[in-house]
Amino acid sequence: MERREFLRGVAAGMLGGTALYLGACGAAAPPAAEPQAPAAPGGEAPAGSGETAQAPAAQTEGENIEWQMTTSWPESLDTIHGGAIEVAARVEAMTGGKFTIKVNQAGEIVGGLEVLDAVQSNTVQTGHTASYYYVGKNETFVFAASIPFGLNTQQQNAWLYHGGGLELLDPLFAEFGVKAFPAGNTTAQMGGWYKREVNTLADMQGLKFRIPGLGGRVMERIGVVTQTLPGGEIFLALQTGAIDAAEWLGPYDDQKLGLNEAADFYYYPGWWEPGTTLDCYINLNEWNSLSTTYQEIFKTACYHANVNMIAKYDALNQAALNEMIGTGTQVKAYSQDIMVGAQKAAFELYDELASTDPTFFAPTYTAWKQFREDIYAWNLINELSFSSFVTNNPIG
Repeated sequence: MERREFLRGVAAGMLGGTALYLGACGAAAPPAAEPQAPAAPGGEAPAGSGETAQAPAAQTEGENIEWQMTTSWPESLDTIHGGAIEVAARVEAMTGGKFTIKVNQAGEIVGGLEVLDAVQSNTVQTGHTASYYYVGKNETFVFAASIPFGLNTQQQNAWLYHGGGLELLDPLFAEFGVKAFPAGNTTAQMGGWYKREVNTLADMQGLKFRIPGLGGRVMERIGVVTQTLPGGEIFLALQTGAIDAAEWLGPYDDQKLGLNEAADFYYYPGWWEPGTTLDCYINLNEWNSLSTTYQEIFKTACYHANVNMIAKYDALNQAALNEMIGTGTQVKAYSQDIMVGAQKAAFELYDELASTDPTFFAPTYTAWKQFREDIYAWNLINELSFSSFVTNNPIG
């Protein structure tokens, strides 16, 4: 398949639907100046991060601080694990080496799906993870990461930083004894690797699929048997047939995990993760012990990591996809039958969850849904129209 033919085929399928996926064409958070001073000015994203009033800080900038960070990622995934490393590097640089964080890959201290527990118990002071891994504790965590048929990367950052998202989520995180800040985004993801083609909802029945979060709950509603596995375990499960399909992120990371060698069919779009935020968790007591200056430094480091990861994925994914297509990967679009059925199941699930959790899920969902409606309307005008024209009218 020629690259131009493939891209135009993708555009035809995507542009006929909604503005959801097109708005994600590499857009990042609001531009952040290279942090020179530790404190962000009023109204800037690091300072307006949804925090509640804190007790007086116990530590001063003169003290040396050494923290441990655990992550949900293998270190071989340099972009997503690199977000954690970026946070640590920025904190160290902005404190002149007085505040250091040792980053540990998944499994070195705790498993990749145990980051929240480790930070809550202060086994480690901080962690880097995806909040949807913890929907078993409270489904509202999904709004901090990504929700099926939700917001793309640009929209997600707008919701969190300036749409009230962080303020709504802060009490939930406090219930679990942690502070959380966006510290990365995978951008709009692909729809997973399959050992066989799927064309209709009937083809999804009984399929064993690795998928976490509410995406997994939606898949179950359309007949899929789901599993949650850390990234480092996906290849073997797919290769041996323990699962029939799996999703991870996008071409760059999926190629590093070797998923293209375990399955032939690569589907799009990743409707369950149109713009997944990754969070940096901090034990709440440890957070409160930091000086105001160090808190601002930490928030600024997370903000930088968020913006930087978005740019890296957008710069790297197409080349990786081209390489995999060249070695036999078949790129397929999900059918309208599957997309419509999944979207219907998703919003039925959200309504049910809102009716059973009036404390966290209901108010967050109500505010999120209104924001989604408003930003879709705006992006239909400013993003979709432009993307539609330039994609369907190539030059050269």
